[in-house]
Amino acid sequence: MVKISDIVLKLVGQSPFLLEALGEDLVNISSLARKIQPAIEQELRKPVQLGAVVMAIKRIPHGELFSIDKQMRQFFKKLSDISVKSNLLDYTYLNSESLLRQQVKLLEVISQQPKFYTFSQGTSETTIIVNDSLKGVVESLFQKEKLLNRLENLSAITLMLPVENQGLYGVYYYILKEMAWNALNLVELISTTNEFTMILQEKDSQKAFEVLMALRRR
Repeated sequence: MVKISDIVLKLVGQSPFLLEALGEDLVNISSLARKIQPAIEQELRKPVQLGAVVMAIKRIPHGELFSIDKQMRQFFKKLSDISVKSNLLDYTYLNSESLLRQQVKLLEVISQQPKFYTFSQGTSETTIIVNDSLKGVVESLFQKEKLLNRLENLSAITLMLPVENQGLYGVYYYILKEMAWNALNLVELISTTNEFTMILQEKDSQKAFEVLMALRRR
């Protein structure tokens, strides 16, 4: 026979972040109970008392509340490398037929003098992030393009992620949560299969690095 507690654990367990919030007493249990009460009644095919749902939530095993956090702690201990690059510029241009051709020319320059660079193309705009030593080259090559935004004095913090990141949900959430809780504003986010790069103001780079190191040591 299916119990209310079984259904509650299943419903809450569908969101590991909700489990985490419950474990840290960040959730109003009565409100959560009211929210999931209809789903419980639908599965049991009979009315249930709100108080019974509240008690089932409160009785969720301690291990269930912290299992996702434990997985994340183990994951972040495996971070093999965290690197910081400074003196970066961020240019955002309106997409155009000529923009891609100019990007090719920029790549030709970079191939002769390797520097930090990244391109991110959206449906209407493209962002180019380069080392500030390429400022003259970029502004010359793209002088006929429509510049939408330009930022300077930026840093990039790159994390080499363990291969498990491809099958473990919530990795980026945990990183970004730590940044948000420490009032660190992220200018851009860049990711590949096993790398995650955050672009932020240079003045915030040291604090962000310390936050990530603390996450690694937990």
